[in-house]
Amino acid sequence: MTAITHRSLETNGIRMHIAEIGEGPLVLLLHGFPESWYSWRHQLVALAQESYHVVAPDQRGYGQTERPSHIEQYTQLHLGWRHHWLA
Repeated sequence: MTAITHRSLETNGIRMHIAEIGEGPLVLLLHGFPESWYSWRHQLVALAQESYHVVAPDQRGYGQTERPSHIEQYTQLHLGWRHHWLA
């Protein structure tokens, strides 16, 4: 079993931090207010042990993920996920 790894991705005009572990089908864990990827630390490991590729990002403006500078970028259209980086 490998450790949780961290990296940053460019998506929707911001740099997003993700924590990930494991191989296999993807499980995406999204935190709520006011948390971060760290809320999922135990589930990340448990799901990876069950042969899943588990990703827990810091949502925009939280943890190590950037936040957009313009208020217009906070609409529901801008909050949608561009999941091309999950492949």
